[in-house]
Amino acid sequence: MLEQEIAAEQGEVTVMYERLDVLREKARGELGRVQVEETTGTDQAWSERESFTELFSGRFSQLSSVERGLCFGRIDETAGERFHVGRIGLFDDDYNPLLIDWRTPVAQVFYRATAAEPLGVKRRRHIRLHGRTVAGIDDDLLDAEALGDGERSTLIGEAALLSSLGASRTGRMNEIVATIQSEQDEIIRSGLPGVLVVQGGPGTGKTVVALHRAAYLLYTHREQLGRSGVLVVGPNSTFLRYIDQVLPSLGENDVVLATISEMFPGVVATAPEPADAARIKGNPAMADVIAQAIAGFRVVPAEPIRLKVDQDELVLRPAAIRTAQQGALAAQPRHNRARPLFVRRILKTLTKQVVDRIGRQYVGEADIEDIQQELFEDERVQQVLDRLWPELTPPLLVAVLFSSDDRLAAAAPHLTAAERSAVLRPLAADWSPSDVALLDEAAELLGETADVVVGRKRRAAEESAAAEASREYAHGIVDIELTAERITIEPWEIEQFKDLVAQRTRVFDNPSGRTDSVVYDRSWVFGHVIVDEAQELSAMDWRMLMRRCPRRSMTIVGDIAQTGSAAGVRSWAELLDHYAPRRWRTAELTVNYRTPSEIMTVAADVLAAIDPALTPPTSVRETGTEPILDPVPATCLTDSVRTAIKFERSEIGDGRLAVIVPAGRYDEFAAALPEVAHGHDPSVLDGTVALLDVPQSKGLEFDAVLIADPAGIVAESDRGPSDLYVAITRATKRLVVLGDLPEVLTRGPRTPRQ
Repeated sequence: MLEQEIAAEQGEVTVMYERLDVLREKARGELGRVQVEETTGTDQAWSERESFTELFSGRFSQLSSVERGLCFGRIDETAGERFHVGRIGLFDDDYNPLLIDWRTPVAQVFYRATAAEPLGVKRRRHIRLHGRTVAGIDDDLLDAEALGDGERSTLIGEAALLSSLGASRTGRMNEIVATIQSEQDEIIRSGLPGVLVVQGGPGTGKTVVALHRAAYLLYTHREQLGRSGVLVVGPNSTFLRYIDQVLPSLGENDVVLATISEMFPGVVATAPEPADAARIKGNPAMADVIAQAIAGFRVVPAEPIRLKVDQDELVLRPAAIRTAQQGALAAQPRHNRARPLFVRRILKTLTKQVVDRIGRQYVGEADIEDIQQELFEDERVQQVLDRLWPELTPPLLVAVLFSSDDRLAAAAPHLTAAERSAVLRPLAADWSPSDVALLDEAAELLGETADVVVGRKRRAAEESAAAEASREYAHGIVDIELTAERITIEPWEIEQFKDLVAQRTRVFDNPSGRTDSVVYDRSWVFGHVIVDEAQELSAMDWRMLMRRCPRRSMTIVGDIAQTGSAAGVRSWAELLDHYAPRRWRTAELTVNYRTPSEIMTVAADVLAAIDPALTPPTSVRETGTEPILDPVPATCLTDSVRTAIKFERSEIGDGRLAVIVPAGRYDEFAAALPEVAHGHDPSVLDGTVALLDVPQSKGLEFDAVLIADPAGIVAESDRGPSDLYVAITRATKRLVVLGDLPEVLTRGPRTPRQ
């Protein structure tokens, strides 16, 4: 019976793939035609051909990315209907459905139906593919009474969830589209408006739920989000590498992945810094510090300034300078944008003095303009203007502020001498992640420099003219060439093409989802923002992110108990009542799909030490393997780690092992374990054994985890217990803890290392 059912499913799956091939070849053909036109010198504008290339390239990429696991399920309804569920929707030539997109309302029952509430479903079938071959099927019986005698004989296997949970890890996150659970599906399909906070303990699937929610929202609100896109913010570049294939595998590319460190144009902020410095810089009071620092560059001298310009001795008195500054700021509060107004007022004051010396009756309006222009071009006048009101860039402002104790003391009188010392840095020092929000704050308060404004207006005019020409061409080519059947695309693709032309400067075509032109454009506003490990962001980080999403359409994913940053979130209400009052809601994930109960027992002790009121998520499975906690002396810790690595690798086969160590000892362990993949770039995940510190491990999961020196992890920061909790809960199968054990790990019986 099993063979017959698999053969029947194979027949239908084969038809689906045949249709996929037809659509993919159609997109490939149109892409090739456009690319040929690019090299044969047609009169078609380059930007127009580029837009066509992007359209067909994106379509081809989407159809190719869903190749693996195209169809993963089938629903048999009590009403007699039956449909297959997969990554995208497919229809035959008569527009009869071959495959239903998992995001459609009709597919919702695949995830929501239960035996207690079958929702009109009598059988849910999970289909496992190996390439294009049906490798297995599992049935969930949801309504036994509705199942006929013939159908009862075709029931096969068990549900697919536990099988997927036990699979070996690969160093990349897999989508869960085939095994989404009911509580996860409800969050994925939650409405777009407002801020949704997804709170959940480790292993509850917060990240993968957030990514599937991005795919769902893009499908459901394509017109709205297709123009502005979705931003996914992760804790570090290693994490982004870990998740970067999830959305493409679901057929979505209109998503930008970024870290907080990458959110300011032209800055790569990777320099380490002490926790105290990050905490001070992340405090919301730093917004006022930046504002005061900017004001400190606007000078009103105590004595008049005397200028010798040609034969004229001109005088700028403090009162006149102060009045000019106040008037400019009243009209335009941003420093750089107000500067031309200040300059105009000062030049008017100086020009009046020249005119008064000549005699007003001898000077016409054109003469006055010439005098003012000559004064503006005079080098001595320029020097005075720059001293009184210099034009500033965010990097210059922040670098000067934090390299000068005097300027910092003046701008931040609330900081103690010790706190100022903690954040002071050399003028040319590399940027750290906590500097990025300060740079963004400075950019917001400064405004663009004159050169940038001129360049932006010029580019905007050029792009507007090109976009209008492309738009006219688009309408013509769609009407004429479609009629002639030279271009064969779906009706929805026509509208997508027109949108694409209008928005052609926005390019979401990088396979990894990384698009610098959008991330680095501070003026870009996203339709939806997803923040993972959101508890780690400082108050200043949140100010920066909220500017990118003024509509406050966000999905915030995190766990307060795992907060490791000294500047991190302590309360969702405290954060969101300020930015989105009455426009935020919470959803909680309570089931731990990653961490087996044996390991979660250890983690629960650590969680209780963090806050006795917190409840750990409930694990759905046991492995029968108890964690190993061995108080190895410091003198032989490295040798014990080497031995444990060798043993654990033999146990997990082709799975992945993480060795998690205190950040302060990372270089020490890297030197002692040269055979282990190490470093703070994403390639560390390519190794079967990866050396990580706790911040780098956030959001990741491994078949086995080996923690070296847990007491060192706890002692490194005030949030040390939270860091240990994070480290323990990265494992899906096995946990080994070696070294000095903190008290929280010695409360109950544990398996010693043999």
